[in-house]
Amino acid sequence: MANTGSTLLALVTGAAIGAAVGLLYAPESGDKTRKKISKESKKAQDQFNQKYKETSSNLSSKAKKARFDFETRLEETLSSASYKADEILSAMETKLEDLRKQNAKLQKDVKSDAGSNTPNQAVV
Repeated sequence: MANTGSTLLALVTGAAIGAAVGLLYAPESGDKTRKKISKESKKAQDQFNQKYKETSSNLSSKAKKARFDFETRLEETLSSASYKADEILSAMETKLEDLRKQNAKLQKDVKSDAGSNTPNQAVV
């Protein structure tokens, strides 16, 4: 973008310098010189407008491409994050099921230990 600004500045500067040099070295009458200046300024304006349109078009297409690239990357990132979240949830559900089984086994062991440890005699 800075390069484009420099190009436009160089174009305008060159047109101004060319017009000034043309006036200084003009061997023609004032009427002819004014017509030449008008013609050259119109030509410089047309060139400037063309460069402006090209630059605008380039910036617009680059902005569209950048937006598309951003949206694509965002979608990929969200998809990946969703997939990772699903993996984490699945692992947590598996771990929870394992813990439930261990808890049921421990409770069963505690009940069987409580039933077999009842003393037949009183402890003094």
